Amino acid sequence: MREASVSRFVQATTRQVDRLLSPASIVEYEGSFEPRETIELEEGTRVIAGASGLEMGLFFEERENGYRYEQEGEAGPFEQMETTLTYGAENEGTRIEMVSTVSLDLFPRRLTDRVAVWKREAELERALDAIEEAL
Repeated sequence: MREASVSRFVQATTRQVDRLLSPASIVEYEGSFEPRETIELEEGTRVIAGASGLEMGLFFEERENGYRYEQEGEAGPFEQMETTLTYGAENEGTRIEMVSTVSLDLFPRRLTDRVAVWKREAELERALDAIEEAL
């Protein structure tokens, strides 16, 4: 597994960031998949997301200052994918960080996992761009 990490300072309060984020909006902001269904569960939220004939489940756990989410099962672009999105006050704004570990489980693993990280990092940057624009 490899890690992709991005960070962005935004001119907004943590309260504004908190109001903007939800499991479905995070999927939408990443830009690769469209949230099709959101299911509230006792232990978290499942978002069914899809694009171009591919559908997958993402399981979200809300945290005090963000979310932790992972791809469920084998239906999805990755063998494994887990992401944390956190935010906190900084200066007169908010720092948003996204860290994702991914694996494709394809040979040669060193090369394919590097490609997976490159793709995932682009999704995370797109999410931060969209969040900043929405604020």
